[in-house]
Amino acid sequence: QVQLVESGGGLVQAGGSLRLSCAASGRISRNYAMGWFRQAPGKEREFVAAISWSSGNTNYADSVKGRFTISRDNAKNTLYLQMNSLKPEDTAAYFCAAGPTYYSSTYTTQYAYWGQGTQVTVSS
Repeated sequence: QVQLVESGGGLVQAGGSLRLSCAASGRISRNYAMGWFRQAPGKEREFVAAISWSSGNTNYADSVKGRFTISRDNAKNTLYLQMNSLKPEDTAAYFCAAGPTYYSSTYTTQYAYWGQGTQVTVSS
């Protein structure tokens, strides 16, 4: 069993930056991927970025490429999302996810474990 707790959300002006963290407890196996998804009010949860826990290979949604960076610290069992050049359309609840899947996985059903989410609000 894996528990995930996100932190680092908040209110920021357009063009600003935020860094999200996701602390994982329980065993993160080498065959796991971890990812970030987001959900805006009235919209479906969408893929943002993912990383292979073992290799560090990454995958990004087109909407965040070049602005967001996903990384992990295996020793601390922590996942990060560095978000730069934030836009109002990035406003959403951001969720951390983990599971025995590939870093190329972009569907919510491919991840077994989820955090409770952290709110990111970008003002114009």
